[in-house]
Amino acid sequence: MADAGTGTHEAVPHRGLITIAIMLGTIMQVLDTTIANVALPSMQGDLNAAPDTITWVLTSYIVAAAIMTPVTGWLSDRLGRREFYLVTITGFTAFSMLCGLAWNLDVMVLFRLMQGVFGAAIVPLAQAFLLDINPKEKYGQAMAVFGAGLMVAPIVGPTLGGWLTESLNWRWVFFINLPVGILSFLGSAAYLPRAPRRRRNFDFFGFAALSLGVGALQLMLDRGGEVDWFSATEIWIELGLAITGFWVFAVHIMTGEDTFIEARIFRDRNLVTGLAFIFVVGVVLLAALALLPPMLSRVFGYSTMLTGVVMAPRGVGTMISMILVGQLVRFIDARVLVVAGLLLTAWSLEMMTGFSPQMDAWPIIVSGVVQGLGLGLLFVPLSTVTFATLAPQDRTDGTSLFSLMRNIGSSIGISVVTALLTRNTQVNHAELATHISPFNPNLWTTLPGAAKGDPTSLAIMNQLVNQQALMISYIDDFRFMMIITLFAIPLVFLMRVPRKVPTRA
Repeated sequence: MADAGTGTHEAVPHRGLITIAIMLGTIMQVLDTTIANVALPSMQGDLNAAPDTITWVLTSYIVAAAIMTPVTGWLSDRLGRREFYLVTITGFTAFSMLCGLAWNLDVMVLFRLMQGVFGAAIVPLAQAFLLDINPKEKYGQAMAVFGAGLMVAPIVGPTLGGWLTESLNWRWVFFINLPVGILSFLGSAAYLPRAPRRRRNFDFFGFAALSLGVGALQLMLDRGGEVDWFSATEIWIELGLAITGFWVFAVHIMTGEDTFIEARIFRDRNLVTGLAFIFVVGVVLLAALALLPPMLSRVFGYSTMLTGVVMAPRGVGTMISMILVGQLVRFIDARVLVVAGLLLTAWSLEMMTGFSPQMDAWPIIVSGVVQGLGLGLLFVPLSTVTFATLAPQDRTDGTSLFSLMRNIGSSIGISVVTALLTRNTQVNHAELATHISPFNPNLWTTLPGAAKGDPTSLAIMNQLVNQQALMISYIDDFRFMMIITLFAIPLVFLMRVPRKVPTRA
């Protein structure tokens, strides 16, 4: 391994095989954040779970992964980065198989929790490895490959999960990880370079404070919609715990010694700005993915498979953008590419504000391709600039925080747009219903039976009002995400692109 202080990359043979091996692990882990969603109804019957408890299959994984992500840097230094990666792949694959064999809900939640514990480190370790084995001039290409797996996998996940559930069984949603995990393990064991270990004391107090903050926040975001948010005492308690945990952690990191995330990395302006940016990317990427499938099902009546087909071009747009930007980042200021990506993403969201129940699939496909291009154009230069000024020995801590902020952004984004959707649907339904009156001549023209009080006609009218109220609410969410994207643009001016990676004595 190159000396950490030199800023040079690791000169390794078989760089392509290493990339394939770690990207298999990355795709496997990222797929599991969305692939199980569509299988929940089938799981509910087999595991004898109630509708309000089956969601713990998702929550347990998300909370465990969020808590364990920040400690990735300490564990990789303590165990060795290569050895730790092999442990995470083995554990993740083993518990995936156990999830597929689960016989009741309690066991499933336990196995999913352990799957999240082992899976948390896979993405930040993979990103750190790619930065280590590539010279600086190839960072863009390396991050393009990494970003393609990271951003396309959530798009493919629901479609693949739906196909496996319908064609085989929900258990195959987890069994499919076995061959992928084995290939990733064998390739990694054969070719991953060894890194020197660094003895660091474990900062239990800092870890406990951050775990409290992250865990309470994730629980609040997951449970909020079920208990009507701040009308429930539970949510206030979780909010208080989250604020307390984050506050104590921040004070401890800035004033303590031998903390498991060293305070010096927060003095890197590019890293801090990149963390803010990836938070926004998390909000837009997965919030949009969370909105589109139910919209296509509830408003447009699309099947699971048709929804997957309509959304697939979004992934194609991302892939095209990744291929192009991997080369462009070598010649064009990365900050210019970040702005271009944000503008394309905002444009796609503006296009989505024009959706209507009467349109065909073409506007959905076009806006999806544009959004895929924008997010792909954004991720690669953002990753490149974020870690360009970070000392190599701090990369694993940096990539773990990068992954954590993306996940927190996704959780907050999904919760906010879902809450807005629920609230706005009620408001829009009430607003539209005020125009339904026997004295409205349009009602006599459209549905004369409804004007006369016919129950069947009234039911049809109510269905139409529900559909329109839903569509308007989805449009409100797309407009909200567009505004968030545009407000992120000024952050670009806080970043700098150095000529070379700085060194640290």
